[in-house]
Amino acid sequence: MPMSAKFSARRYFLTPGQIESSSIARLISSLSSIAMEGDCLLCAAASPASPVCPPCTDSLPVLGDACPICAMPTWNAQVCGQCRSKAPDFDRTVAAWPYDYPIDRLIHSLKFRHHLELARWFAEALVAKLSLPNPTIVAMPLHHSRLAERGFNQALEIARLIATRAGGKLLPFAVERHHKTRLQSELPLADRGGNVRGAFRSRQSFAGETIVVVDDVMTSGATLNELARTLKQAGAKQVVNIVAARTLPYRETSRGHRQYEPENP
Repeated sequence: MPMSAKFSARRYFLTPGQIESSSIARLISSLSSIAMEGDCLLCAAASPASPVCPPCTDSLPVLGDACPICAMPTWNAQVCGQCRSKAPDFDRTVAAWPYDYPIDRLIHSLKFRHHLELARWFAEALVAKLSLPNPTIVAMPLHHSRLAERGFNQALEIARLIATRAGGKLLPFAVERHHKTRLQSELPLADRGGNVRGAFRSRQSFAGETIVVVDDVMTSGATLNELARTLKQAGAKQVVNIVAARTLPYRETSRGHRQYEPENP
């Protein structure tokens, strides 16, 4: 079944003020589930069991061999040159898909059009890739002002469902984002590390623990790296990122198609 770029035109509006994440998430999820009437968000075919129908799911772009630390493409899944020369503060990254069409549209649909039913769909895909038993999970925190604007934290909604499915322990308030930073997407890659420096603060000790950090998209990795640095300062032994999508470098082929450009270490 071919996928369409068309999405449902339905929108959901939040009441003014800061609303607690879990309650608004449940409300929006219920409303969107009723309004969707079981339609696939990509091709609009009937899909009562999932927001993305099985044929569309099967045709999603595949994330090939990648560096086990940062999930950038490499030959035979070797550690990439960047991680060899300057290892990040996190120890491993697991990603479900490359951040490309139509995954980018699904993530935008979750974050900005409030299709909370996608949180479960993303969580199910990520649980299948999570090899740690009974994980201790931290979701990428939002600053309270951004949480008030959006009404929910998409990373927390995905993490909540991963914890339930994996039998893990979710720590929703263990780390806070106490500095409001500029959107990373507005900045050059070279400035993103400085933008998030000192943005997080741990509220508890993680002495000797392996922490799984859940986020929707990993682009430069600067925000995840700063969170990992904060967790390790609080005693974490290892930090494993698990993200729905990873932004990858591309090259244009002679026929105008985009292909992933793996690094040959």
